[in-house]
Amino acid sequence: MPVIVEIRDTADFAPFGAVFKLLQAADARFSPYRRDSELCRFDRGEISAGDLSAEMRDVLDLADMTKTQTHGYFRIRRPDGALDPSGVVKGWALKRAADLLRGLGHRHFCVEIAGDMELSGLDAEGGPWRVGLSNPFARDEIIKVLGLSDCGIATSGTAARGQHIYDPHDPGREITRIVSLTVIGPDVLEADRFATAAFAMEEDGITFIEETPGLEGYMVGADGVATMTSGFNELVVT
Repeated sequence: MPVIVEIRDTADFAPFGAVFKLLQAADARFSPYRRDSELCRFDRGEISAGDLSAEMRDVLDLADMTKTQTHGYFRIRRPDGALDPSGVVKGWALKRAADLLRGLGHRHFCVEIAGDMELSGLDAEGGPWRVGLSNPFARDEIIKVLGLSDCGIATSGTAARGQHIYDPHDPGREITRIVSLTVIGPDVLEADRFATAAFAMEEDGITFIEETPGLEGYMVGADGVATMTSGFNELVVT
């Protein structure tokens, strides 16, 4: 996935290297596609639960908590039984990268992986970071521009990757009634883990986001009609 790091309050390359090193380590540990990753080795039974790293235990605990908070709509087992915590790992890694930058004293930055991002402080013009939401039916078209600062944003949908999210309560059914659901939260981890589960809920997902404190959302249905939470418009620039 493409990774973008922008730090507005430094000309030093060292923090960029630190962020990419952190993200590469997360990929090496959690990738479900690398046979030598800790995740795959644990799934094959080559590592016991007692021997897992602190990072792996943290992610698995987050997944269990999210499953409970979303009434079972968030699962880290694919329909074929394989372990895949991707729905929480990307946000987890992004938040750790943002926390690393804050620990180094940086205040104004953006860290992004494939459109999900943590935004801190102000952009180059001294205002909130401007984030465009793509039209899921024409991805080169921007349908909303948001002004965001000190928060995270994540989008789940079928526009980029097709059918890759499933309803754990009905695994054989494709999600077809909505095509995109964007969530803004206090940080990218909160936005990411709830975006995945809310998309699996289809039309009920935007209600779930509305009812969850600290979150705002924007859902696009398969009919092209958008539904948003009550506070979403306050974030819209254009």
